[in-house]
Amino acid sequence: MSTMTENGGGASRNMSGEKTYKKTTSSTLKGAIQLGIGYTVGNLTSKPDRDVLMQDFYVVESVFLPSEGSNLTPAHHYPDFRFKTYAPLAFRYFRELFGIKPDDYLYSICNEPLIELSNPGASGSLFYLTSDDEFIIKTVQHKEAEFLQKLLPGYYMNLNQNPRTLLPKFYGLYCVQSGGMNIRVVVMNNVLPRSVKMHYKYDLKGSTYKRRASRKEREKSCPTYKDLDFQDMHDGLYFDTETYNALMKTLQRDCRVLESFKIMDYSLLLGVHVMDQTTKDGEVVDAAADRRPISQKVLYSTAMESIQGDGKAGEAVTTDDTMGGIPARTHKDEKLLIFLGIIDILQSYRFIKKLEHSWKALVYDGDSVSVHRPGFYANRFLKFMSTRVFRKIHTIKPSPSKRNRSSIPALKSSSQEILSSQGEERAEERKDRLGGARSLASLDGQVFGSYQRPDLVPAPVALYEAGSLATTISSSSLYANEQCLEAQSKHRDELAASSTFTLEDSAICVTPEDVTMDVDRDDGSVLDVYL
Repeated sequence: MSTMTENGGGASRNMSGEKTYKKTTSSTLKGAIQLGIGYTVGNLTSKPDRDVLMQDFYVVESVFLPSEGSNLTPAHHYPDFRFKTYAPLAFRYFRELFGIKPDDYLYSICNEPLIELSNPGASGSLFYLTSDDEFIIKTVQHKEAEFLQKLLPGYYMNLNQNPRTLLPKFYGLYCVQSGGMNIRVVVMNNVLPRSVKMHYKYDLKGSTYKRRASRKEREKSCPTYKDLDFQDMHDGLYFDTETYNALMKTLQRDCRVLESFKIMDYSLLLGVHVMDQTTKDGEVVDAAADRRPISQKVLYSTAMESIQGDGKAGEAVTTDDTMGGIPARTHKDEKLLIFLGIIDILQSYRFIKKLEHSWKALVYDGDSVSVHRPGFYANRFLKFMSTRVFRKIHTIKPSPSKRNRSSIPALKSSSQEILSSQGEERAEERKDRLGGARSLASLDGQVFGSYQRPDLVPAPVALYEAGSLATTISSSSLYANEQCLEAQSKHRDELAASSTFTLEDSAICVTPEDVTMDVDRDDGSVLDVYL
């Protein structure tokens, strides 16, 4: 029946053009998923609430749903199938942690038909979206389902420590057995809401090897581009400082968690809504387009709520027209809304992945291929996101005006004003006192060099320019009279010619009316002489 295989994976189309997955048509699979989840969640409500135990992560419940129905199951027009539920109590705890009530969960999945989405990846998985835009149902391989089940204890611990995360929110893991085939599906949160048009979509890994959208993908109405396409089309997405720091902190924490679980090859699903382009096209971001029931409030399901550390702030954001998107800008200052989340985290660095990386590293640059060891992959992923994709808006502080600069002294504190005024008064007083330092004018100020330099204080060391004139004042009390000054004036030439002289006690005699002497020892070391 299969005539065409898509993306080399498990999905194909039959003669009528309907998609099939493991020989099961898409319509049959959607109906079986709705019936199985409706039964298992409804049956779970009868079980009392209790703490999650370690063995709860490994419990598998199974129920058989025949087409004619039974005492416990309804009749249906699909082939007989068996429905398995993995870790039902653990996933019930996860749904409660995210604020999803059982009735809301059943209403979203089982009330209306599921919407089939296209898959741009190479996995060949089928994707279904609930009619209210809340949940994504994806088919996974056996190894991925097994890995998720082993991951649940660590996933449980991480959610308790960091409920704000961009990692996928897993709400349930199920298996449909029909026609001898096991089809495993996982229920997750929806990252890109249909109520907001995504002008650009990207699947980013931080690698460059073959990371460009194919020609077939580009021909779609809303293609999913890759890393090299982003570098060609954008110069980065700019956020304010607070938002950028919150986003990078969340990404760093999530990457460290994935590295600890030895997970690699994950991607950042990024949706860009251009608000300016929406206005030009006549489109409106209408909150009424969101078909979510008013009573239903899924926490941490939007990008803005996932990176914020405060629940109150997250609730405030959901009331506006951003639909939970993160406000951003381009380098041309265009307004954007960003929707994002980490996807495809169920790829562990197993033996087959190690072989794949080793083979590609021989042919190509080993650091550029997507498959790499978890530590290197996380560092490369974060570096690409923090430098190429997301950038911080650098605000330039305006220079103060002249008016502001002239008013700066008025902003001083009272203590500073007191200290500065005291310093100015003391400087004025000292200048006045030093201005009278034409002291010892009888000894000719030119000799001491203080006549032209009133700021210089006579020191005990002589200041003769012609020779070494040493003056020693051996007594602190100086007495003089006019006769002594006259005698000294007469012998000025003799004193100038001599190389040294000594002023002994009573050598300089001045009258108290003409000269006053004050010894200022405020600094403990300066001897000032005043006229």
